[in-house]
Amino acid sequence: MISRFLPAAVRRLLGHTVNARPPTYRLIDRPDQLDPLLAALDRVDEVALDTEADNMFHYHTRMCLMQFLLDGQVFLLDVVSPLPLEPLWARLATKHLLMHGSDFDLRLLHDLCGFRARSLFDTMLAAQLLNRQRVGLAGLLEEHFGVLLDKEGQRANWSKRPLVPKLLDYAALDVWHLPALRDLLTRELAGLDRLAWLDQQCRRQIESALSGFPRDEQTAWRIGRSEKLRGRGLGVLHAVWHWREEWARKLDVPPFKVCSQELLLKLAFAAEEGESAATILAAVNLGKRHSRLAPSLESALGTGLARDPQTLPRRPRVERHAFSVDELSRQDRLKAERDRVASALALDPTLIANRSQLALLARAPEKIDEILLPWQAGLLREKVLVPQA
Repeated sequence: MISRFLPAAVRRLLGHTVNARPPTYRLIDRPDQLDPLLAALDRVDEVALDTEADNMFHYHTRMCLMQFLLDGQVFLLDVVSPLPLEPLWARLATKHLLMHGSDFDLRLLHDLCGFRARSLFDTMLAAQLLNRQRVGLAGLLEEHFGVLLDKEGQRANWSKRPLVPKLLDYAALDVWHLPALRDLLTRELAGLDRLAWLDQQCRRQIESALSGFPRDEQTAWRIGRSEKLRGRGLGVLHAVWHWREEWARKLDVPPFKVCSQELLLKLAFAAEEGESAATILAAVNLGKRHSRLAPSLESALGTGLARDPQTLPRRPRVERHAFSVDELSRQDRLKAERDRVASALALDPTLIANRSQLALLARAPEKIDEILLPWQAGLLREKVLVPQA
């Protein structure tokens, strides 16, 4: 694929681009419009799929739009509208999915309706296995097809109705180019004999999504550098974190739009250093909502300062044993081998084994096939299982 390295303008002249916009798409926002989508699903084995959510604008993440490319036709499904979607979920669960960066979408679908994908080709995972420097969809489409996606769509409020044509065009483009991108990446993966690697990555992605999004309300307040807090700061962090959550629910906004995580930590460390509630609050600016939020923040600070840190929720105790000399030696040897193999294959080393996996292998090398995927284990097996000198 020498053309991949040519400038976008040259690729366009050589014919290595696709249309910048899909020719047409159907917006479905009424029950009587569903039948064509369901009929199209019945005719195909593969579905190019994407979703748009409102997690940047509301407290509880909702799926707002689904984009389908079915045999050359784009359907945009307004999930905010009251639609009977059970027939859709049943059909979709039988199809092979073509997606980009599917982890969030699959978890969102699982939480929404218990969805489990049958099989998957994720173009982002494919790009990672080809060591692309830019693995986002926008970067890949620009690199390979000279197509520029409007960044406004990435920041849009997808829960706002009506959806304007500019956003619908953006949404349609997210799936329109996926088959061409898949074909290109497939050829390159096949040339490197890495298609089986991608299949294993995609299967793991499907299984991981079945856990949905993590929910740990008891200890979610222990953020950032909170492990350095020992006294009053812990009580303050617990109180102001819950204060922020309460206001985020009331205002129906993501918590970061109430105040930043860095501000919460700043309040906690100020308390840890012995500052009073009044002194701490005097240095706080909550923006346009300051006058509305400040009184309750002052109350939360007082509650946190009065709290006995010993009464705060604790993380479940995990038995930790220090590494033996042999285990530390094995871990260093595995990391060096992983880095050597990754360099030879032009791969990000963490794709072969990340830090936590290396630690698990150092303790229990005999469990390599439980810890790593087959392709990963195949690259490291000899070094993992070799007896210690």
